[in-house]
Amino acid sequence: QVRLVESGGGLVQAGGSLRLSCVASVNMYSINTMGWYRQAPGKQRELVAYITSGSSTNYADSVKDRFTISRDKAKNTVYLQMNSLKPEDTAVHYCKAETASFPSYNYWGQGTQVTVSS
Repeated sequence: QVRLVESGGGLVQAGGSLRLSCVASVNMYSINTMGWYRQAPGKQRELVAYITSGSSTNYADSVKDRFTISRDKAKNTVYLQMNSLKPEDTAVHYCKAETASFPSYNYWGQGTQVTVSS
């Protein structure tokens, strides 16, 4: 069982920045890929970015060059640095972890609200 706790959301003006954090309850070496997803009202949950155990990253086209995902294995934490925020980034942001076990399991955090005002 993996518990994920997100923090760092809030209200920010367009063009501003926020940094989200997601702390895992287990050693990062037990986790393969970690990712950030978001869900806006009336829309499906979508991938924002993910990072593998080897630190390879991938981003949605809508956030490339604005967001950066990183992980600190010593702190069991993954971060999402969000710069140049836009109103369309407004959503509940969720952290997801895929375990390194076989079979693998996926776990989700409770979500943190990001609101960008115009």
